[in-house]
Amino acid sequence: MRGYLAIVFFTVSLLAVLISPAIVPAARAQDDDSWPVKGKLVGKDGDKSENVSGIACRIGQVFPRTCVVIDDERQEAQFVTIEDELRAGESIPLITDRFADKPIEFDGEGVAFADGLSYVTGSHGHPRDRKRKLKAGRDDAEINAKIAASSRIIRFRVGRDGAVDAATPTARLREAISAEPILRRYLDRRLENNGVTIEGIAIREGRLLAGFRGPTLDDGCAAILSVSLAALFSNGDLDAKLYQLRYGWAMDKACAILRSIKTGYLSSPDPPPMDPAHMRCIGGSSIVRQLKEISSIISDVEYKPEAILPLDQGASGIRLLVLFDGAKEGKPVVVDIPEP
Repeated sequence: MRGYLAIVFFTVSLLAVLISPAIVPAARAQDDDSWPVKGKLVGKDGDKSENVSGIACRIGQVFPRTCVVIDDERQEAQFVTIEDELRAGESIPLITDRFADKPIEFDGEGVAFADGLSYVTGSHGHPRDRKRKLKAGRDDAEINAKIAASSRIIRFRVGRDGAVDAATPTARLREAISAEPILRRYLDRRLENNGVTIEGIAIREGRLLAGFRGPTLDDGCAAILSVSLAALFSNGDLDAKLYQLRYGWAMDKACAILRSIKTGYLSSPDPPPMDPAHMRCIGGSSIVRQLKEISSIISDVEYKPEAILPLDQGASGIRLLVLFDGAKEGKPVVVDIPEP
């Protein structure tokens, strides 16, 4: 487990804040500053996005930095440029799935970048159905079509001219989930029934790590599934490894899962409501601790921190850009955290 867990991440989904070898300096801004969005981050039906769910940038790139952002209700990702603001760019087609002649959303939940390639993952879970309109038996065809649409990782390369090479999909991560005895029994369950759902990915040392919001495993543990990145896009051995993380505060208070935070390196199960906090792993152990609460940086309690991007590192710690679910175009806000 050591080496994979000694990183900073946001709970409910896992984002590697310190996975990159270096964080490139940018122009400083004050903690909790809001950044403007130029152009339009696109959401469902071409409206402004209210469901930003992930962001990642080229590692080591100087500012302005080219990044990819996803909205979980679209079939596309979108380029953005960041430098004390977000400048929205072109959309990137990911899937074209349809059911009953209507597009099926990809349910994109995580973005990662490695070796010149961008990776976007779907949730790999049962479709969201808060009003319980989908019924087992009657709607199996629709449910299965939506699960298939979201059970992919899409890889693409951006050329020097900004053009996107043909996107390459793989469904082999679902194969790894299905082969893992602990995870397999939760596959395709409804989300409120502790079903499988991925909330973030990261890439480290030739491995893709998928963080799960659900299921909650025994003893309240959250799951990270690590697989060979090369094998995901070939017929090689996936060499899958499951890691189970415990959450705990000092004084043994459950630091469990913070439902309102996602993106990053690890996902977590749903606990009782708790204040969102930035967490890190302690050394190489499976315990995490709180670094900074971020619930106070935005006034509307309906907005949930959903995506996080490391900006730069200085004497006071690490600057992060946080984007919110439920807010128009993610309402990007800069947050400082202490250096772990």
